[in-house]
Amino acid sequence: MTRIAVVGGGKIGEALLAGLLEAGTATKDLVVAEPMAARAEELARLFGIRVTTVADAAEGADIIVVAVKPSDVDSVLADLSSVDLDSEREQLLVSLAAGVPTSKFEPKLPAGFPVIRAMPNTPMLVGEGMTVIAPGRYAKDSHLALVRDVMSSVGKVVVVAEHQMDAVTAVSGSGPAYFFLIVEAMIDAAVSLGLTRKTAGELVVQTLIGSAAMLDRSDESPQDLRAAVTSPAGTTAAALREFERNGLRSGFMEAMHAARDRSAQQGAQSD
Repeated sequence: MTRIAVVGGGKIGEALLAGLLEAGTATKDLVVAEPMAARAEELARLFGIRVTTVADAAEGADIIVVAVKPSDVDSVLADLSSVDLDSEREQLLVSLAAGVPTSKFEPKLPAGFPVIRAMPNTPMLVGEGMTVIAPGRYAKDSHLALVRDVMSSVGKVVVVAEHQMDAVTAVSGSGPAYFFLIVEAMIDAAVSLGLTRKTAGELVVQTLIGSAAMLDRSDESPQDLRAAVTSPAGTTAAALREFERNGLRSGFMEAMHAARDRSAQQGAQSD
């Protein structure tokens, strides 16, 4: 079995651990490095896995997953400098640090050590994640295949060139928050129309689930599916007209460009 060390026990690290365990990964094949004692105890209690230091977790791991904030990458690399890493046995590092390029890691690791940059999202907690991976300079097809296999246990995986990763961050990395905001806004609007919050939540959430399923299973485009619900001069048309009047499309455009730019800034600051 592939041994995986997760460095960082924050939300994304926890989501990955939960998803891997749910997909059948044995607890003995997982270890997590988390410096905060209270958090380390919580993860050990939640998942029944070993929690240790970065150096100890990385020793003997096939895949070292760096799931920390961009500002903590230097500290992780310093800890890894004391580890006898071995690229000859297909050991590799996967970075989930938003905006941080593979070129940040490669000079601090043994010569030729493979690094893969990945951007997952939190729906992997329920096995419906979207992970995008990009190979670094020394990553081979076999490394990509291994990471694809691991991450596909918690959702779908797509491979892109690394220069596209900032855009990926803006789309699928941050994307769940956009949908949660839409659901929150729709529930609030439904309550203002006289529905109870419980009923409103049930209606909105199931509508989102059903609509997502149609998008996933249908050969029709989003535009076609929208048009099928929109009768001329009907209720849906009235609502869509207000969305357009209030700049919904331009709002999404500006927001996602801002997310892309922030990802690029984080990468530049990590150099």
